[in-house]
Amino acid sequence: MELNLERIKKAQETIKDVVRKTPLFYTSTFSKQCGCNLYLKCENKQKTGAFKLRGAYNKVANLTEEEKSRGVIASSAGNHAQGVAYAATAFGVKATIAMPVTAPQAKVQATKGYGADVIQAGQVYDECYAKAVEVQKETGATFLHPFNDIDVMAGQGTIGVEILEELPNTDVIVVPIGGGGLIAGIATAAKAIKPSIRIIGVQPEIVASTKASLEKGKVVTLPGAKSLADGISVSTPGDVCFEYIKKYVDEVVTVSEDDIAYGMFSLMERNKLVAEGAGASAIGSLLAGKVSGIEGKNVVALISGGNVDIATVSKIIERELVLLNRRLRFTVELQDKAGTLGALISEIGIMGGNVVTARQNNNWNEKGLDFADVSFEVTVQSAEHGEQIIKDLKEKGYSIELHK
Repeated sequence: MELNLERIKKAQETIKDVVRKTPLFYTSTFSKQCGCNLYLKCENKQKTGAFKLRGAYNKVANLTEEEKSRGVIASSAGNHAQGVAYAATAFGVKATIAMPVTAPQAKVQATKGYGADVIQAGQVYDECYAKAVEVQKETGATFLHPFNDIDVMAGQGTIGVEILEELPNTDVIVVPIGGGGLIAGIATAAKAIKPSIRIIGVQPEIVASTKASLEKGKVVTLPGAKSLADGISVSTPGDVCFEYIKKYVDEVVTVSEDDIAYGMFSLMERNKLVAEGAGASAIGSLLAGKVSGIEGKNVVALISGGNVDIATVSKIIERELVLLNRRLRFTVELQDKAGTLGALISEIGIMGGNVVTARQNNNWNEKGLDFADVSFEVTVQSAEHGEQIIKDLKEKGYSIELHK
């Protein structure tokens, strides 16, 4: 069985009544930052919240009746799980999914909600994969691999067809890589339609298994690592995927955890889009300047999914505000008497700062109990605005110690 444009077009026909044709839109803000004409392909707006439904549905649709009758089992960090659960339920097939114990609860609960039984095992994808193989041998269920499968790759490849149908003059597509099924499918489709197009893969630098494999010329396994981009934290790329990656992918770049977090934050703030870590890795690589040769080009960054816990979103926002100096953390020593703290809070408010927290701790030092340290968290409009607030407070005589 070979992955080619004909098979991908067939997959497109198979899934067309179920899978959404997701938005592709131009972002002027990121275009200016990256020096190219940048478009976002929003698979975070797909049913189940990620691209994985495409491949999972195409795979289940192509199973024989005998394979369906045995039920299906899959391993997944979360998004393939939801895709398989949705597809299996649509065809009346029993589904069991092995997921890491570290999988975001949003993904676990959604998978159960789509009708699958969930077994949680291991810290990363490769460990829950081993558990799924064990259960498959015990039960005889049909195993649905999340990436190393031609039907799955064909389903994911429909994204490449959609991009070039809507934006034929695309020069570069930037795609996250985990096991490699997504980029193998997209690259195969895109290169068949437009051979001159560049396909750039993105991986977390702490588990860049495909990049390492390309450098060695063969599939290699790296130590398991848990990235903020949990959906692409894969230690070993698929050997079937790897053959198409070698043939069609032009380059693989890596991103730091900071790059991923900033990508998530930027998508939320500037484009009002919620993306999980894997989904934000492509835009993270572009904002970090990791992709070269794109000046003036038409570039599409794939937002592969948006299934992220709200608690994680909250942490990302708070962290980035601090790193960007838009949430100030500082301590002020005040006389411990009525009205002093209220006066300082009023001063900050007049300057345009928003006091998020103010916590008073009595001093136990040579100054005695007449003084208190007050720890503040204050949100400001910009780093420059924050600097001005601190400057003005110091000029008013306040003793301030800044913290990160």
